[in-house]
Amino acid sequence: MNNKIANPAVVGLAGFGLTTLLLQIHNLGFLGLGPVVSMGFIFGGLAQMIAGFNEQKVGNNFGYSAFVAYGAFWIGLGIIWIMNHFDIYKSSGTDVGYYLLAWTFYTVIMTIASLWVHRAMTITFVLLLVGFILLDLSHFGFPEMQPVAAIVLIFCALAAWYMMAAIIINDLAEKVILPLGKRFAGN
Repeated sequence: MNNKIANPAVVGLAGFGLTTLLLQIHNLGFLGLGPVVSMGFIFGGLAQMIAGFNEQKVGNNFGYSAFVAYGAFWIGLGIIWIMNHFDIYKSSGTDVGYYLLAWTFYTVIMTIASLWVHRAMTITFVLLLVGFILLDLSHFGFPEMQPVAAIVLIFCALAAWYMMAAIIINDLAEKVILPLGKRFAGN
């Protein structure tokens, strides 16, 4: 009997990547908000949180924090959109900007922590941090930064999917097919 525990990161990375990709396609004007809200609640929110709680069970503080937090980000953002849609506690662009700014600060911490994971993780978090900074700017007077943020965050989403693919494919192949790279900090 095989008692191998699956890596919960594959679901968390898939949810993060898909919702981030959909939101950026929306931000570029090619997709309505409906699919983004739906996937934000279910895949970006709920599935990431489930992945995070499973990361906690295997003792991974980084994955636990990242997946539960960014799952909460997606659920929170979805609630903001729903409340705006129904004129309940409307949030202005600046209000959303402060929401994003708070998440930027959290992302700074996670980007630093990612230096001790592997290069693919650090690249993903650097792209996420740059994307958040550009979104912050777009909400505080520089709207021309939104499409730039969208492009950066599309690469971030693809980087998350690369990690997901590497975990799955490397496990199935029982060897490294898609390398994740050595970590930047530590041994």
